[in-house]
Amino acid sequence: MPPTSTPSEIRIAMWSGPRNISTAMMRSWGARSDTFVCDEPLYAHYLRETQLDHPGRDEVLAAHEQDWRVVAQWLLGPIPQGKSIFYQKHMAHHLLPEVGREWLSSLSHCFLIRDPLEMLTSLMQVTPRPELSDTGLPQQWELFERVRRTTGSPPPVLDSKDILENPHGMLTRLCESLGVPFRESMLSWKPGPRDTDGVWAKHWYSTVAQSSGFKPFVPKDLSLPEPLKEVHRQCVEYYQKLHSHRLLNA
Repeated sequence: MPPTSTPSEIRIAMWSGPRNISTAMMRSWGARSDTFVCDEPLYAHYLRETQLDHPGRDEVLAAHEQDWRVVAQWLLGPIPQGKSIFYQKHMAHHLLPEVGREWLSSLSHCFLIRDPLEMLTSLMQVTPRPELSDTGLPQQWELFERVRRTTGSPPPVLDSKDILENPHGMLTRLCESLGVPFRESMLSWKPGPRDTDGVWAKHWYSTVAQSSGFKPFVPKDLSLPEPLKEVHRQCVEYYQKLHSHRLLNA
């Protein structure tokens, strides 16, 4: 599946877990005039294969491509609207074992992580008993190791807290690591939905739809129920490995 590209084009795959600031990051990149964004392109395949009953499931399956091979071909094909940057928002847990990995070598990868306690306490509001695989962390680490092995260097990792505390500095660092110029337009955007949002946006994006930029980080007093403490321990192991490679504030 060779990409149709020129040396000035770049396809960025941002791999995140759930309940992160991944949609705000998509808004940030979508605010650039040179960038086309797409929203969780493997979600329909994930729902078809897992049979999970997510909000709007039938609508997602009807509106979005379910065959990962077709999705991969599109992600490697011409960048829509003649843009030079193709920013792809991915959920790492959507990359199921049967999805091929070879096409990934044509993308520039980066990773978005969040403190597991914050992530799990938010995730359990929609998935009361999440398992480790639901967090995307094992899949992120698999991908991170694959990219490091194939390229010879670690791909960029960003912690959501760092971004919220210093959006300008962290987005500058990310752009530098990807070899693209930073744009001030990435720091703010117009509220409202986007044509590039998945049809699931009405179920998940109400807060982001009202936003116009990154909200400051606010510490919370959080705790987990006993049944989730083992999952949290497992998450911390993966999180710490990724966190040790994170980009530092500029």
